[in-house]
Amino acid sequence: MRAEIISIGDEILIGQVVNSNAAWIGEAMTGIGIEVSRNMTIADRGEDIRAALKESSERADLVIITGGLGPTRDDITKKVLAEFFSSKLVKSEEALQGIRELLGSRGVNMNPLNEEQAMVPDNCDLLPNRFGTASGMWFSKDGTEFISLPGVPYEMKAMITGHVLPRLRDEFSLPAIEYKTILVQGIPESHLASSLEEFEDQLPSNVKLAYLPSPGRVRLRLTGTGDDWQTINQLIDKESVKLRERIPEENFYGFDNEQLERVLGKLLKEKGATLATAESCTGGSIAQMITSVPGSSAYFLGSVVAYSNDIKEKILGVRQDSLVEFGAVSEEVVRQMAEGVRRVYDADYSIATSGIAGPDGGTPEKPLGTTWIAVASGERTVADVFQFGEHRGRNIQKASMTGLNMLRMLIPG
Repeated sequence: MRAEIISIGDEILIGQVVNSNAAWIGEAMTGIGIEVSRNMTIADRGEDIRAALKESSERADLVIITGGLGPTRDDITKKVLAEFFSSKLVKSEEALQGIRELLGSRGVNMNPLNEEQAMVPDNCDLLPNRFGTASGMWFSKDGTEFISLPGVPYEMKAMITGHVLPRLRDEFSLPAIEYKTILVQGIPESHLASSLEEFEDQLPSNVKLAYLPSPGRVRLRLTGTGDDWQTINQLIDKESVKLRERIPEENFYGFDNEQLERVLGKLLKEKGATLATAESCTGGSIAQMITSVPGSSAYFLGSVVAYSNDIKEKILGVRQDSLVEFGAVSEEVVRQMAEGVRRVYDADYSIATSGIAGPDGGTPEKPLGTTWIAVASGERTVADVFQFGEHRGRNIQKASMTGLNMLRMLIPG
């Protein structure tokens, strides 16, 4: 089954809103064995909507439309759909009752615009919306299914999860599909691809390997398809074990949707250990990642964002002669930062960063992206230098991920 996604909204086209809906829908459809072959974003204009519907109907078995269902004048999707499917708008008592109950629960009075949202094409199947006033609509025409949903993400997601996915599974014969993702930190995508050529060559024809890079990590996703769920699950489990064995221990940190900060937090909890950070070039990013995990107060004590040399000296105890002789971005300084913040907080472990994030400040000896990272325990301090590139945001992300992973490897298993 081939699907296309149509996202309607001027706000998406002009960059005011990021189209996260399409990514989520694509993942949801792929997860039940539906191939998403096209994703288009169009304006809130009748001619654009009509053209997109016509084009998609000629290519796809399933068309999912989001947006343009609100109560304002620029939301015209419903009227265009009624025209496209040769229907007329009628007041749905089911939709009206749902709007009344929703607004009543929020202490909001109905107005004419709210009532207008109960008008729907007379030949659609209504999809209830528990969290909003715009109903979803399901049409069938010439062998293609069309599903129109509101653009508000939490409304759309609830409707797809609660209504769309179950119906698609029940009414259509969909292939079995299974995924397994190996999470890798510290190996560039090109190096991974080179080292895994032999592994890829031996994969069964119905299993594919995809590389999904982002700053600081690469996700290796295995996808298997077939007719039988149990067989595909067993096959993907078998291939994922082979793939995992080819990744060095220091670079592998989990599967699927695991986060490095959660993996590290779990390890610290198991050890009953505490952590503090001293951040210069990362500016508190590592602390933010750690504290984004619920329950991190059990192991994270605090952070010093030591951006100036003065703070490095006065709070962390970095020696002035080290700063003068080696500079702030150096092994000597970052080691002292890690050891100093561990003393300040009386922590079991620490992470420290100092680098040239960019876009300026580099020298021939220390070019942009040069970053020293140190991790410390009561027994030892480990420091290493990295060259992350010239993009400030990516440098910060890569340094933060690398620091977390270095500490993960320092903590005894």
